[in-house]
Amino acid sequence: QVHLVESGGGLVQTGASLRLSCEVAERTFNGYAMGWFRQAPGRDRELVAAIIWSRGSKYYSDSVIGRFTISRDNTENTMYLQMNSLKPEDPAVYYCAVDLEGDTEFDYWGQGTPVTVSS
Repeated sequence: QVHLVESGGGLVQTGASLRLSCEVAERTFNGYAMGWFRQAPGRDRELVAAIIWSRGSKYYSDSVIGRFTISRDNTENTMYLQMNSLKPEDPAVYYCAVDLEGDTEFDYWGQGTPVTVSS
């Protein structure tokens, strides 16, 4: 069992920045990868960014590349998503998730944190 605690969502204006955090509650974490997803009302869930925990290799969706940065702090078992230049199409509930085995199946999910962008 892996428990994920997210924070950092909120209401910002177009062009502003936010940083989301996702902390693994367990003291030790041996997952293969973690990712940030988002889901807006009426839309499918989208993988926004992912990171291989040990190597730090990163993936970004085309919709956020160049604006969002995923990172992790191994010592704190925490993953971050720095979101810059937020656009009107970015609002959604953002979820972090863990892929334990490296099989691209995300096994555990956070509770979600809402991001709202006003024009």
